[in-house]
This record gives sequence, C-alpha cells and structure tokens, in this order.
Amino acid sequence: MTNLEKSMESLIMVFHHYASEDKDGKTLNKKELKKLIQNELPSFLKSQKNANVVDSIMKDLDQNKDDKLDFEEFIPLVVGLSMACEKCYVLHEKKGTK
Repeated sequence: MTNLEKSMESLIMVFHHYASEDKDGKTLNKKELKKLIQNELPSFLKSQKNANVVDSIMKDLDQNKDDKLDFEEFIPLVVGLSMACEKCYVLHEKKGTK
C-alpha cells in the first residue's frame, strides 16, 4: 500500500476501534468521541480553553442530531484539523527559508 492508502486505512481503523466500544460499532457516541480525542489527539485537547470542547465538537459534527457520529460525520473533524496543521506547516516552512 502507498503512504496515503495506509493513512486512510489507519483513519478507518481508529474510528472503528473507538466506535466498537459499545454495541453499535458503527458510530461514536459522546463518550467514545471523547476517548478517541483524548487518546489520539491529546495535544489538540490540551490546547483547548473550552472545557466543553467535546460537547461542542459533537454538536457541530452531528448533522442528523442523533447524538452519534457516523464515519461521514466524523471526517470533517480530521479534515479541519489537517488543514489547520498544514497551514502551520507552511508558515513554519516559510520562516525556515528566510
């Protein structure tokens, strides 16, 4: 597999690992989302000033308002964080070349 294919597989596996902690196995409830963020995105969580950040994320991403995130609802979190990280990367690269 290519690096991108491995990354995609990893993303899918991480999602389903945390989604499988309850009987559902296909969606993340708030508890599962919080555990995923705590374990997989600890730096992001520590940098947040809002103590209710997981509640806010759940509310923003839960398009059908069922208090669960399916994979399609979860992906915008990863995309948004990846875009923010890429902007930081570009800024860092610019500073390094001057």
